[in-house]
Amino acid sequence: MIFGYARVSTNEQNLNLQIDAFLREGIKENNIYTDRISSAREERKSLNRLFTYVREGDTIVVWKLDRLARCLIHFTKLMNELEEKGVKFKSITEPFIDTTKKSSHSKFLINMFAALAQLERDIIIERTKAGLESARRRGKVFGAPKGISKKIQQKAILCEEYFNEGRIAVTEICERLDISRATYYKYLRYRGLDGKLRLYKK
Repeated sequence: MIFGYARVSTNEQNLNLQIDAFLREGIKENNIYTDRISSAREERKSLNRLFTYVREGDTIVVWKLDRLARCLIHFTKLMNELEEKGVKFKSITEPFIDTTKKSSHSKFLINMFAALAQLERDIIIERTKAGLESARRRGKVFGAPKGISKKIQQKAILCEEYFNEGRIAVTEICERLDISRATYYKYLRYRGLDGKLRLYKK
């Protein structure tokens, strides 16, 4: 079966453009899943349902890649999940991304995206190390609850940096660091940000 996934960022935007494109592709209307999401913080419930429902041999079609994924890491994670399920993927406006055909070009691009996502992960690791070193130079004492590993401490410090910058949505931070929202807030509490969190949530 062929499924379409459409998403708009705010309630003011219209899904018709994407849905019409799916109908022209021959996708049945009852096989189209949609999300209306006004913020990157929100979970894409229809997308999750679609990924749970699809089976080997199915195809997921999107109008554009940014309708599906928040970032490169998220995109490669979804592509890996689809590959494991034996599900094909196609972007209407970006025909170079089409795994429904045995195209070496599409496979090359997806592998390139995966490499770029790995680069992003490596940059995050390097940034974490740089943040630790910077904090040490400022004389900051690192303490963590008993049983907390060095890896977790590094992630907690990176969570603190992202939180203080305030430029990236919580959902994307969690995706980049491969943690849950609950863990994100727990790490911030480890870093002594309880007071800021109370103000942030008001």
